[in-house]
Amino acid sequence: MKEYFFNTFDISSWVNCVKAGDKIFLSGTVYTSRDAAHKRIVDALNSNAKLPFELKNATIYYAGPTPTPDGLAIGSCGPTTSSRMDIYTPLLIENGLKCMIGKGERSRSVCDSIVKNGAVYLCAIGGAGALAAKSIVSCKVVAYDDLGCESVKKLEFKDFPLIVAIDSFGGNLYKK
Repeated sequence: MKEYFFNTFDISSWVNCVKAGDKIFLSGTVYTSRDAAHKRIVDALNSNAKLPFELKNATIYYAGPTPTPDGLAIGSCGPTTSSRMDIYTPLLIENGLKCMIGKGERSRSVCDSIVKNGAVYLCAIGGAGALAAKSIVSCKVVAYDDLGCESVKKLEFKDFPLIVAIDSFGGNLYKK
């Protein structure tokens, strides 16, 4: 296992270099999105409507942060189960999504799309949302405010600890 410090702004330079099992400390812009927001993003893609953020080289964190306490950038912000987004994910990857962060296994179609399109799936530690929030320096709602904690938010990470679960070569921690 190797350890890396990467930034989302240069994701295209490192996404095809990491291997399943590598540890990453990620900094940069990341968007939250869960089931309901994914459905709206896919609906927007299918109808050529404006997207809430640029998908090309984007990173999505499957999380629904809790309300923000005074003096902090965000409330607890742990990962949610990624497989719930699997029906939407291949289309998002085909439209430029490069990195997903969550927890748990992914479907065969998502794994195939990751390999075909040179993307990566990273896992965050489940059950440690308050700890994860310490690596998030800012949070701003950018779309679907009516979804509450599941709205799309723009986060800024600073050395957020992650593990490469599925790499762009087909390596998969869940299959080892």
